[in-house]
This record gives sequence, structure tokens and C-alpha cells, in this order.
Amino acid sequence: MGRSRGAAYGHKAGQLPDDLSHSVVFQGALSVAEAKSKKIIICADDFGMNSSIDAAVLHLARLGRLNATSCLVEGRAFAADAAALKSSGLQMGLHLNFTESLGQPGWYRPVSQLIVRAWLRRLDTSLLRGQIVRQLDRFEQILGQGPDFVDGHQHVHQFPQIRETLLAELERRYAQRRPWLRSTRMRLGSGMPVALQAKAKVIELLGARCFARLAGGYGFSLNDGFLGAYDFQGGEDAYRDLLLRWLGHARAGDVLMCHPALHPESNDGLGVQRVAEYRVLASDQAGAWMVERNLTLV
Repeated sequence: MGRSRGAAYGHKAGQLPDDLSHSVVFQGALSVAEAKSKKIIICADDFGMNSSIDAAVLHLARLGRLNATSCLVEGRAFAADAAALKSSGLQMGLHLNFTESLGQPGWYRPVSQLIVRAWLRRLDTSLLRGQIVRQLDRFEQILGQGPDFVDGHQHVHQFPQIRETLLAELERRYAQRRPWLRSTRMRLGSGMPVALQAKAKVIELLGARCFARLAGGYGFSLNDGFLGAYDFQGGEDAYRDLLLRWLGHARAGDVLMCHPALHPESNDGLGVQRVAEYRVLASDQAGAWMVERNLTLV
């Protein structure tokens, strides 16, 4: 995916994917619209947290609205829904978690506390590594493969100390087939509410640049731009407006994150807005917007 860091689609930076270059150069059969299509990733976070999220993700996959999902491997529904996920055709990623226990033992802290301790370099790296290893082990055991990509619940993968420990473990395990990694470098676009632009910028400032530099040093690929950050407020109307803007701003190699669910769970503070996201993404209108903007999910 773009820049000098390489491409998450399995080709070198500055090169077209093999299937596209072959069609253009040797077959000449691609239409102008197809040649200009922008290949992006729309990723649903939190697969495995509960069955409502999982059902929404799997349905959106069947509709062609998603091409990736990021898994909370210690969530109560992860093992039960793993077989359906493997059959979905989605890219399957690890959603590294240090902020929600999900009823499992481990080292978890509220994200605000984690940020302070990480920036003061006061995290125990042996604890970090143990939790990273445990979550990767569970991903492999349940899904029978390593992750296609890795990111973080509340973007913890890019925090100081966590990022160094994570990258070292990923290199140890997957040097022959590296997963791509999520960059939170925001995709700038006009017309977005200032408050939401500020939130996206704060997420980026929490480690995107350093994470990209360290990951690139190992040879990992990252997405170009990042879309989908907002305040989880406003219901369907607000999300419909935001999604239309994000799709309009998206460029080839970008990742757009989302958090859909079929129905709200009583213990999920985002539950009502998750349902709003699902309904908008499942609508015919969302599919039409993607076609109109020459967006292709890969």
C-alpha cells in the first residue's frame, strides 16, 4: 500500500498488483473505469466480542461491503464463530487487546492509563510479550493460520513499548510471510467536522509515525491512509453522512474501519451506534456509493 513502505496487497511499492498490470499491459481488456478503480480495505473491528457483532460482520461480508475483520481472540464468541469466519473470504486480523478483559485473565488497563504508562516507558515488557504471545497463539489455534494483518483495540498496537514488543514477536513468527499492519495516519479530506478531524489526528499522534518507521525497518507493509474515526454518536443519519464523506476521501491503499452489530448488547457502550453502522453499511445506498466512486475491495 503506497509510500516506500511497500504494499499490503502483496506487490512492491510503485507497482500495480499482478492481476491489474497483466490485464492492462498484455490483455488491454480493462475498461477505463476499471483501470481507475481504487482498491481499499473496509475492516470491521471487534469480531469475536459477541455474537451480534459477528453476525453483522458475516452478513456484510456476504453483501460485499467488507473485506477484512479484526479479531478479539479472547472474546466470548470468537471460537464459536471461527468456522464461519474462515468460510467468509474476509482477511482475518488480530485486534491486539490491552484495554478490555472480556472476562479473561490477563493484563488490561483503561486506555487513558495505558497511554500515560506507555509514554513514560513504565510498562513491563515481559507482561506485554506474554499477552501478545497468548493472543497470537490463540489466533493460530482457532483459525489454523497466522493473521493476515495486525492492528490494535483502541489503537494500542502503535503505543510505545507495545509496538517494539509486538514487532519483534511478529518478526520472530512470520518473517517468511509477514502480515500487513494498520497505520492510523489519517486521510485528510474537506468537509469533515472539526471535532472529528481532531480526534483522528490525536489517534495518529499517539504513535503512527514511529510505528510506521519501526515496522518499515522490519519490512512490514502498512496501509496508506486511515478513515473511520469518529465519536460513535448520531445514529444512522450521522453515520450515513460520515460514510459518504469517507468513501469520497478514500484513496487506493487506504483502510476504513467500522464497528457494526446486528443488535445492541447491554454491556456494550457502543451497542446502539454499532447497529446504526450496520444498517447503513448493509443498505443498497452504501453499495451504490462504492460503485459510483470506483472503490474496489481487495
